[in-house]
Amino acid sequence: MSSVIASIALDAADPPRLAEFWTQALGYRIEETNDADVVSLVRADGTGPDLDIIPVPEGKTVKNRLHLDLRATEGATQQQEVERLLALGATRINVGQGPDVTWVVLADPEGNEFCVLGRSTEDAALDMPSAP
Repeated sequence: MSSVIASIALDAADPPRLAEFWTQALGYRIEETNDADVVSLVRADGTGPDLDIIPVPEGKTVKNRLHLDLRATEGATQQQEVERLLALGATRINVGQGPDVTWVVLADPEGNEFCVLGRSTEDAALDMPSAP
């Protein structure tokens, strides 16, 4: 028996603003906004975990204990994806990563850290073992 990730929750001072960033960044769409101003995002194709953006009164003060790792899709390079995310409102940040890492650390508009990995989804799929 095991569990699956059904939803990832992000705290936010401004859920609609953060929802705008993540819908564009991930190709998700807004599924629901409830009376408590929680914004639920889902992938257009229905796969993967939902992303729930939850309003909180306090701002972010320390490094996240959990973060997302993103890979470029559709043949884009890591640099192209970083530039796209920066144009959407992400910022480059330093969380102590050294100069030799293969990933780029960014933060969303509310300061939640995430990484852009060095290989695209297509490159990563080439390394997966084929079924017998």
